[in-house]
Amino acid sequence: MITKPLLKTTYVLLVDDNPNNLKVLSEAIQRCGWKALMATDGESAIRQTEYAHPDLILLDVMMPGLDGFETCRRLKANPLTYNTPVIFMTALCDPTDKVKGLEIGAVDYITKPFQHEEVIARLKLHLKISNLTRTLEQRVQERTAELTQSLQQLKQTQLQLIQSEKMSTLGQLVAGIGHEINNPIGFISGNCYHIEEYVKDILRLVNLQQQKLPHLDPEIEELLEEIDLEYLIEDLPKILLSMHQGIDRLKDISLSLRTFARSDISSKVEFQIHEGMDSTLMLLKHRLKNQGNRPTIEVVRQYGTLPSIICYPGQMNQVFMNIIANAIDAFDDLHQNHLDQEIAVCYPHTITITTSVDNEERNVAICIEDNAIGMPPDVQARIFEPSFTTKVVGKGTGLGLAISYQIVVDKHNGEINCFSNFGKGTKFIITLPNSRN
Repeated sequence: MITKPLLKTTYVLLVDDNPNNLKVLSEAIQRCGWKALMATDGESAIRQTEYAHPDLILLDVMMPGLDGFETCRRLKANPLTYNTPVIFMTALCDPTDKVKGLEIGAVDYITKPFQHEEVIARLKLHLKISNLTRTLEQRVQERTAELTQSLQQLKQTQLQLIQSEKMSTLGQLVAGIGHEINNPIGFISGNCYHIEEYVKDILRLVNLQQQKLPHLDPEIEELLEEIDLEYLIEDLPKILLSMHQGIDRLKDISLSLRTFARSDISSKVEFQIHEGMDSTLMLLKHRLKNQGNRPTIEVVRQYGTLPSIICYPGQMNQVFMNIIANAIDAFDDLHQNHLDQEIAVCYPHTITITTSVDNEERNVAICIEDNAIGMPPDVQARIFEPSFTTKVVGKGTGLGLAISYQIVVDKHNGEINCFSNFGKGTKFIITLPNSRN
């Protein structure tokens, strides 16, 4: 069974202090299938509009109390009746009065005495215009909503493309750097062992020669004094030890690079958060050091006992990198912009990293907190918006935290929240579900 849609009833409010005019107009309106609402003065007309919501108002100009002009002003000042068409009925023929009415907000004039056919024709015209206007506004709102949604989807797609491209490029770069670093590291490490053995042999030979031949040739004695043999024998082991430490440092950097940007974009893998955090801090170690007017930034690790979680390790490391790098930037800004540098230097600069897991091991929490300059509320409200940045040109794209939000929320079904007190510091809390449970 096909049912016809119910047609909306059209209500026309008639406002006139002449009962005969109301009766005649009401009958004409009802013959058109419309419903007539009636009022004999402006005050009662305004009260009716508050609950009746007419589709059109036919308003007499000359009435006791509130005249038509003042009634129209009040109707147009009310959001409920602002868009309701008002047609004046008047016996006034002065063009100035008509202009006044149109300026107030009326859409038309009907001059008394009026013809029924003219009144109905004008009512139909303005009802049609009003309906078309409402339909157009609705379509504009719907289209605007569609465009807004499309724009949001486009921004999300752009972020995904940027993030995927960054991780892909970073993975390739790290693989190349790791390969290039590992080869010379292996070569130097292997040769260092031989050099150390050779040096020991040479020193043994020199020592034995000094014992067997205590009286040296003057030329040899002069050379020994020139090269300071005693200092050389004392310093060589220290140099070799320093070389070993440098090699170990290079190995740590190479391992941190591989841990930081793992090629895991296609699928999630098992990952220990602390390994990713430590590799990120290793790569940022040079930025944490004393920078002249800015003292060393101390990193306080308050690690809990965390289970391994299933995630995209490379992407999570990118989140850690973005947040910690922003904290370092905040300390740098503190010293570049602070009016009293002595005040800025006098307190310790710290980044505190706290990790924990809830009692049922359902969620892992990572808190990264600094005691830098913090953010004002208007900045804090927009930090996860794409391309929003407070940094000067060349210092950032504004995509870091937007991508971090997408990685945590969209890719891992987690949460990332920011709490900041301007002048005191900023705290980011990342909550990730433990998909093992």
